[in-house]
Parts: sequence; structure tokens; C-alpha cells
Amino acid sequence: MVQAAGGAHDASATRRALEELIQTYWFPLYAYVRRQGFPATTPSVAEDLVQGFLTRLLEKKDLAQVDRSKGKFRSFLLAAMKHFLANEHDKARAAKRGGGRPVIALDAAAAELRYAVEPADNMTAERLFDRRWALAVLDEVLARLRRQYEAAGKARLFEAVKDCLTAERGHVPYAQRAAALGMTEGALKTAVHRLRKQYRDLLRDEIAQTVTGPRQVEEEIAYLLNCL
Repeated sequence: MVQAAGGAHDASATRRALEELIQTYWFPLYAYVRRQGFPATTPSVAEDLVQGFLTRLLEKKDLAQVDRSKGKFRSFLLAAMKHFLANEHDKARAAKRGGGRPVIALDAAAAELRYAVEPADNMTAERLFDRRWALAVLDEVLARLRRQYEAAGKARLFEAVKDCLTAERGHVPYAQRAAALGMTEGALKTAVHRLRKQYRDLLRDEIAQTVTGPRQVEEEIAYLLNCL
């Protein structure tokens, strides 16, 4: 997906691919700007800066300049944001970047609520960015998994066992849950095994969309899990 967004001959396909990535991963940028301490980074200024950055990304085709053999989309996006902020200073205003017309619909109010619950610790802006990126990946994978179960008519099963993804093995009350679902204990264990496998497969697929090759997938997964 990153490669498509970075140099496709079809401009509309390029924009769609990039917009899809941005919709999933724009909040880590917002958190980075807020934590970075950019001059006067009130919530409205942070939203303005993120919109300005995304405008440049979409309209100036900056991704075409990326060396695809070296980068992860996460690393590229953070480096590009740092460069953008360094050139903005406190004169940045949306009116000077597309007449105030947002190019991506960002829920700034929800973003600020999410940012407000971040621990008041000494975590650097870069570390916070990576942590929020990791959480965005996991949220997106869980949402994709939920949609798969809903499409298969198994929404009730998913809601009943989704917490098994993080539960320690041996700590899942299979018998109790199986009875509530009208299943045998063995059938529920099989369902949970499949759920975990589907989650792992979707996680690898999601990560694969933001790195340049298969060998980077496991490395990126390990790094992001370490950020949580």
C-alpha cells in the first residue's frame, strides 16, 4: 500500500491508498505534535498543523521521494512530520495551506480526549508516537477481525471470546462460556484457537502494508509490541 501511495501512475489510486493509511494512523501524529511542545500547541493548533502536514503529503506527492528500499511508513511519517514542523515555526495557519479546507476528516475533539489520558510522564514525543502507532495497529486489526466475524454471522461469538486474545493460556473459563453460548467446551477451544490464528494473520497483513518487505514484518511487530 505504501508503494502504491508513493509512486503509482494512477493519481487517484495513489491518493486513495494514502488516505486509507492516514485515516488509520493520523492520531500518532497528533499525539507527537502535542507532546513535542511545538510553540503554542493547543489542541486547535495541533489539529491545524496535522492538517497542514497531511495536505502537503497528499497534494505535493512527497511519498514519491521516499527510498522504498529503506523505510517503514511509520519511520517515514515521523521524519516527514519533524521536517514539516521545523519549517513551520509559529506562523503556520490553515489559511496559508489550502484556504482552510481540510483534506482529511480528523476528529480533533476525540483526539484530544485520547491524548488527555496519556500518562503525565517523561515519555518523549518520539516514544509516544511509536506507542500510539502500535495501539493504532492493534485497534485496526481488532476492527478488521470483528468485521470478518460479523460478515460470517458470528458477531455474538466474537464478543464472547475477543478478550481471549490477551488472556493468559489456561486462564480462560471455557466451560462457563461454552455453556452460555450453547457450545461444547471442545468446540469453544477450537473457536478460540481459530480466533487467535486469524488475529495473528491479520496483524502480519496490517504490518505488511507499512513496511517494504516480508523480512521486516516480524521485526516491526516485535518493535511495536515492545512500545506498549
